[in-house]
Amino acid sequence: MNQNQTLAIFLLLCQAISAQKEHQLPDSLQNKSYDYLDDKAYQLKKDTSRAIVYLNSYLYKAKKEQNWKEIVNGYRNLSNQTSDKITLIYADSAIYAAKKTNNNTIIGSAFISKGIAYYALKQHNYALDNYITANRYLANSTDKYLIHKLKYHIALVKYYLGYYDEAISLLKQCISYFKNENPQPYLNSLHFLGVCYNRIGEYGLCGETNIYGLAECKKLKIPEMEVYFIHSQGINDYFKSNYTSSIKNIESSIEGLKEKNDFGNESVGYFYIGKSYWKMEKYEKALPYFEKVDQLFITKGYLRPDIREVYELLIDYYKTKDNPKLQLYYVDQLLKADRMLNETFHYLVGKINKEYNTQELLIEKENLKKELFIKNHKYSVLIGFTTFLFSGFIFVSYRNFRNKKNYKKRFEELMLEFNNSKERIRTKEKNEKPAMPGINTETVSIILKLLEKFENEKKYLERDWKLSSLAAFFNHNPTYLSAIIHHYKEKSFNRYINDLKIEYIISLLSSNKLIRNYTNKALAGEAGFSSTERFVKAFKAKTGISTAYFIEQIKKENTNANL
Repeated sequence: MNQNQTLAIFLLLCQAISAQKEHQLPDSLQNKSYDYLDDKAYQLKKDTSRAIVYLNSYLYKAKKEQNWKEIVNGYRNLSNQTSDKITLIYADSAIYAAKKTNNNTIIGSAFISKGIAYYALKQHNYALDNYITANRYLANSTDKYLIHKLKYHIALVKYYLGYYDEAISLLKQCISYFKNENPQPYLNSLHFLGVCYNRIGEYGLCGETNIYGLAECKKLKIPEMEVYFIHSQGINDYFKSNYTSSIKNIESSIEGLKEKNDFGNESVGYFYIGKSYWKMEKYEKALPYFEKVDQLFITKGYLRPDIREVYELLIDYYKTKDNPKLQLYYVDQLLKADRMLNETFHYLVGKINKEYNTQELLIEKENLKKELFIKNHKYSVLIGFTTFLFSGFIFVSYRNFRNKKNYKKRFEELMLEFNNSKERIRTKEKNEKPAMPGINTETVSIILKLLEKFENEKKYLERDWKLSSLAAFFNHNPTYLSAIIHHYKEKSFNRYINDLKIEYIISLLSSNKLIRNYTNKALAGEAGFSSTERFVKAFKAKTGISTAYFIEQIKKENTNANL
């Protein structure tokens, strides 16, 4: 008998036991209303054993009355109260009952619930499958609550996949609807909006959203949501280099997350506490938190793409400590993590910026095995060392040759692009674009002229432009401004500003010999970037090559031209 069969039998036994309990319910509850039973279960949600009595009474009453709509609610409530695999049994029962109603809205709602159950287990692919099925059933529904509930959960999946702009758009719709309709999903949406702001580098907006969210928790008297905004602020503090504050905020949120069985945010919290200690060069304090991330990966199978870095840090750390045994262990863990992430995010593999790609890890794994064998048995040191050096030399040489070839090609394409007339290209793009639906053509024309003036006067070189500040500068609606930039420039607002700055720097480097001697920090200041790191990332995103390589090639071209 395999493991899956054993699990299936166990779950069926659990369901059978649950069914028996339904017929042993207290007489005092059998005649209570659905609202009464639901309210009592909600009041006791932190005490599962007592809440289950009321939830089973609810389901028993619905079955006795053959009320399929309430049977769906009964199974869904049990699914929300239970945990791990058993929750999927109840979710499937809810779908079965929903189909008996022949009501597409109820069926769609049941599929949303199953998607939520999968998401809680961090099985994101299955969650998305159920959300898509729910969307088909809700296509013609007029139930705005369910429609926005579905939008919220699809936004969570988009966030997990790294589609932050799309997630932000959905979350703003949810906030607008839920604010006056339902406080819990309103606060959930507000929290994830702040998290998305952090992921796109809008740390100021993230901080403002967290402060507002905490105030709303108090106003709406939902203190249990405060832990999420504190957790989010702790992560935001890390990105603002406030490491002590980051550790304090995240640590204060961990117990609350454990109570909610939110092992996903718990793992992320451990990662950023460890990273904060790492940045403070307190490596020994960071290690236990990194190990907790690994433990949750082992026990729950959870690892987010951005926190896979924990294994790279541990590999490097134990390399410096000359501990090949632990180094080998964490190489194995990183390989497992990448296999899992590749299966889940096969179309996002290219987005994961890995210091150790799969081939490198496999090579290093074999070399570490050899090294460990040599240390333990004092065998063939010279052969192992020579093999390692030769393999590394061949690999590095090939990689450097390939990179130089690709960089050279990209440089030539870039210079050809910038030697063309920008005005002619932009005018052509503008004329070829169809009119924008929903925005007055005169408004579009005015904003395009303002953008042209903004570019010609190089206003983009000023620091800290945000969509809201540029909209205020133009005295126009930020939503219209964002939509027009997306439509006519074919890029997000941040990318639009960054590209203008980088185009300006490329122009300077091409024409001014003195500028070519500037450091990245000086170039960042010249272009109006708030930090060197943001400038370097923006330059690489725009050109595909580093500033150092670009300057080197410009100098070579000028030298050859003067010969």
